[in-house]
Amino acid sequence: MRVLFIGDVVGRPGLEFTEKVLARRLPDWQPDLVVANGENASASGRGLSPRVAEQLYEAGVELLTLGNHAWDQRELVEYIDTDARIVRPANFPPGTPGRGYTVCPVNGKSVLIINVMGRTFLSQLDCPFRAVDEILDGHRDVQHVIVDMHAETTSEKLAMGWHLDGRVSAVIGTHTHVQTADERILPRGTAMITDVGMVGPRNGILGMDRSRILRKMLTQMPERFAVAEGPCQFCAVLIDLHEQTGKAVAIERVCIYEDS
Repeated sequence: MRVLFIGDVVGRPGLEFTEKVLARRLPDWQPDLVVANGENASASGRGLSPRVAEQLYEAGVELLTLGNHAWDQRELVEYIDTDARIVRPANFPPGTPGRGYTVCPVNGKSVLIINVMGRTFLSQLDCPFRAVDEILDGHRDVQHVIVDMHAETTSEKLAMGWHLDGRVSAVIGTHTHVQTADERILPRGTAMITDVGMVGPRNGILGMDRSRILRKMLTQMPERFAVAEGPCQFCAVLIDLHEQTGKAVAIERVCIYEDS
């Protein structure tokens, strides 16, 4: 089983470049499942709208994970309960709309997708480690499990990888938008990367207009951020999983740059 996991899609440029790359490369990659982090995919670069979710589905994405910008587009709050393809962090408080995991059929197998959010420098949510443990306890019959660990620090994301080694197929770090060069398969068979990167304008700062961010950093005055313009990059990982055990057998970074 091959899984393509696409990094945080940023704004309309990221959406359009995702559509472009998938149209060209999906036949070559031949993934059995395509997952993307969509928490920055709205035109503003903050949140996910139902319309943008549908555009990502049409492009070939099958499941979407979220993060700290989950509720930045108000229309998603009511919509998310109707769409099992969207997964928000499982360690949000009880009663939060949506779901923290979903199970989907792939090639006759069940695949469990879990989304959790870290707490270091990012949130005061419930413990993401215990949240994943509780979900896994309720799905002991599922061998193929992908975890999106949406967190600020590489240490917390790597800690989740070691915590889950041998119990899940892959732990994919998201949120910081910079693809790390530490992809590996941990000793008990879990694929790990501390950040998969982003899809969006490469000459901005994490996909946002660099001039506005620089003004804020230089002046410490409030500044409204906006999605950058210019050529984009597409960051993802391809993960091959054993059909029977769900253990990872390969993980490969993908980074495609748009012509200037």
